Amino acid sequence: MSGCIILFQFLEVHHKVYFSFNYKFLFSLTVSTMKRPVEGWIYEPDYETMPRDKLEELQEERLKKIVKYCYEKLPMYRKKFKDAKLKPDDIRNLDDVEKIPFTAKDDLRDAYPYGLVASPLSEVLELHASSGTTGHPTTCAYTKNDLKVWSKVMARIYASAGTKKGDVVQNAYGYGLFTGGLGFHYGALEIGATVLPIAAGETERQIRLAKEYETTVLTCTPTYAVYLGEYAKEKMGINPSKDLKWRIGLFGAEAWSEELRERIEGTLGLEAFDIYGLSEIIGPGVSVECTEHDGLHIQEDHFLAEIIDPKTGKKVKEGETGELVLTTLTREATPLLRFRTGDLTTFTSEKCACGRTIRRMERVFGRADDMLKVRGVKFWPSTVEHALLKVEGASENYEIIVDRTADLDTMTVKVEPSKELYKSVNGDLSKLKELSPEIAGSIKSVVGVKSKVVLVPHGSLQRFMGKAKRVIDRRKKTV
Repeated sequence: MSGCIILFQFLEVHHKVYFSFNYKFLFSLTVSTMKRPVEGWIYEPDYETMPRDKLEELQEERLKKIVKYCYEKLPMYRKKFKDAKLKPDDIRNLDDVEKIPFTAKDDLRDAYPYGLVASPLSEVLELHASSGTTGHPTTCAYTKNDLKVWSKVMARIYASAGTKKGDVVQNAYGYGLFTGGLGFHYGALEIGATVLPIAAGETERQIRLAKEYETTVLTCTPTYAVYLGEYAKEKMGINPSKDLKWRIGLFGAEAWSEELRERIEGTLGLEAFDIYGLSEIIGPGVSVECTEHDGLHIQEDHFLAEIIDPKTGKKVKEGETGELVLTTLTREATPLLRFRTGDLTTFTSEKCACGRTIRRMERVFGRADDMLKVRGVKFWPSTVEHALLKVEGASENYEIIVDRTADLDTMTVKVEPSKELYKSVNGDLSKLKELSPEIAGSIKSVVGVKSKVVLVPHGSLQRFMGKAKRVIDRRKKTV
């Protein structure tokens, strides 16, 4: 019980930290984008600004169709419905969606490779698969219409951030079985922008081509965006905010903090937008921030979204934090009903100042299965980033090591000082002995966990081109 109390206390702290930085963020945003103003626009206003009652009618119509489609095409869903003593005709309105059993990641793994492909293979034009590092891979298949929908929702993503015909998109997401690269590629083509399909890696070439081709939009993970800025300055003597043309950054695939956004914008001289998606549902394209930066707009005409209590499976009230559950309303090849994403967020249905009526979700700040538990306190790794970036002189490069000694959990956080601070002491970390306890105090205050903070030389921790791996858990038993 105490663990639950601590968790909700942490969630409360998380929201306080998030909102306490709004004013600071807005000021930073104004300064960093002064020379490169961004004006978002609406790609499909008929859907994105549809009155809520009409949108819900459309969702209801599509929900009934997709339920029947899944029941008829996929044995797994027929079995789930039979076990629940449910028939497709029992789903008559949006409230009835709660009658449908959840789909879990294990369901997808068990059905690998083609068990959840509803379309004839002759109609499948593209296949993607997860890495399978935690079990069997999962299959994500696309028909011609699926690719069309994917292109459209990704075009909305670009438009929300102000991308237009004439922009040059530097797509530094990975191409291949990972859906990020191709998703951003298709969306850029749909909107009429020029694509530089450089993919992740070859950092020096990334910077050189950004300058030579005068790319204006950068798409990659936020971690890699930080590394690009760092590499440009330290290795090539290039100041991205002055020497490059980037004005828009579309960053996703990992949880990142508001403080990191400020650093990215200040370093790269662009306006940073958070995007959300997952391969099982469509890839990138589920939701995105508009220029108001007040939550991520969900493409609700294609994805029916719920938020549930991760423990009970019951819906939570709007504004409360819970696990995001998604139903694909228009997917043909691999449709999913009530898929548990594991991602934690909140909803708001208030109309946004940008004019969109589709609901917004708060930035995902962790996954239920990524949560750490140290000495009875539950938290997400991204919260440590919140804490350390509140301390002047700390960089965004860190590593969390959790261990157990004599049945007692310990947490060590390796942190690089900022380059400027590191250079000011000529690399002598002994002269920064006051920084470690200051960072540890911030982590204790924000996260609620006592930790040992170890300063390491600037540039010594691994840099990531894809999703960052920040945690090393050496405990033998799951806690």
